[in-house]
Amino acid sequence: MTLGAALRPVAAARAAFGWRAAAELLYAVLGVPAAVLGFGYAVVTLALGAGLAVTAVGIPLLAVALIGARRFGGLHRALAGRLLGERVRPPAPHRPGTGLYGRVQAVLSDAAGWRAMAYLLVRPPLALLHLYVILFTWGWGVVALTYPLQRAFGWNDVTTRDERGMIRHGFVVGAFHLDTWPRALLVSAVGAVLLFVAPRAVHAVVLLDRILIRRLLGDSSAAARIRTLEETRARAVDDAAATLRRIERDLHDGAQARLVALTMQLTLLRETAPKGPVRDLATAAQATAREAVTELRELVRGIHPPVLDSGLDAALATLVAGAGLPVELRADIPVRPTAAIESIAYFCAAELLTNVIKHSGATRAEIEVVQHEDRLRLRVRDDGSGGAVVGAGSGLPGLAERIRPVDGLLEVVSPPGGPTVITVELPSQA
Repeated sequence: MTLGAALRPVAAARAAFGWRAAAELLYAVLGVPAAVLGFGYAVVTLALGAGLAVTAVGIPLLAVALIGARRFGGLHRALAGRLLGERVRPPAPHRPGTGLYGRVQAVLSDAAGWRAMAYLLVRPPLALLHLYVILFTWGWGVVALTYPLQRAFGWNDVTTRDERGMIRHGFVVGAFHLDTWPRALLVSAVGAVLLFVAPRAVHAVVLLDRILIRRLLGDSSAAARIRTLEETRARAVDDAAATLRRIERDLHDGAQARLVALTMQLTLLRETAPKGPVRDLATAAQATAREAVTELRELVRGIHPPVLDSGLDAALATLVAGAGLPVELRADIPVRPTAAIESIAYFCAAELLTNVIKHSGATRAEIEVVQHEDRLRLRVRDDGSGGAVVGAGSGLPGLAERIRPVDGLLEVVSPPGGPTVITVELPSQA
């Protein structure tokens, strides 16, 4: 027999009775009071919420119950992660709503909260199964294995009469009396078998809880997929914004600077050349170069206005200053959005202000930019003739397409005769 073959039983015993078995046993024991506490919380809060649903308190109480269920779910995940090594990715936070009603509605529509509540309700039967398996295997295994020692000291010595009226001393299982040493050794052998099976039995019942934790307390496959897509889209939007910014810098510091230098050289050539075809050609080339510089500057501003480097509020102030009609600007942006969102918001404001000047006949306008929680709201209002609709040559379809990749919302309120109020809502972080 080789050394490896001889060590296999030792390795198997170490795996069965080592740290993993002790951790699973501890998890099963600690899970009982946690399950009872969670079940009591779920029953009480659901009963109160359902009973008071006809009042103004019931529905918010249900929302609070779901938030608490998420907290209990986090406790069970942490316990499983620490003792079982079960690393379950927590579900994504529910989307925040606006106002009390919006927040309550957002919590009540949170599938992860309801899954956590379901886990609290189904956990107690599983915890009782854990307790039963522990008592039957580990408990009775220890008692049975040490039965010969107990018999020697007179412990658990039950005195009974058998069916023939004889007095017997020892364990009784049904009609079977364990009052001889061979039978005591048989009980000890059964105890050894129970202790051998105990870690595997606990592992099997704990495996059921692992499955429940993955299904009810972790990210669902659909939610995880949506989160992955959102993260991928955010990276793509940020990469696109960074690429445009780099192109703008390359054009500004490279091509534009060279065209300006070329214009200066052509100016020098025109002034030093004698009258004739050479001077005329230099003059025409100089005019063409100036037009190219002007067009390139407009192109650079269309890619990424340099003023955005100072923030969205500063960029909008510059935009309003050159609008050509009175525009009142109100900006409240406590946390700076990402570069991609700032760029989208700026171009939306520029497009809407252009529409006001060209199509509305307004005498004044207002631009309001407000950040609330994780949303950025841009609102443009004018006192023009109204009648603006998406798809009427006003540039609004292009605006809707611009904000769609970041889940932006466009709302147009423009009755005939005015006023026109157009709202663009964007996430603060793309």
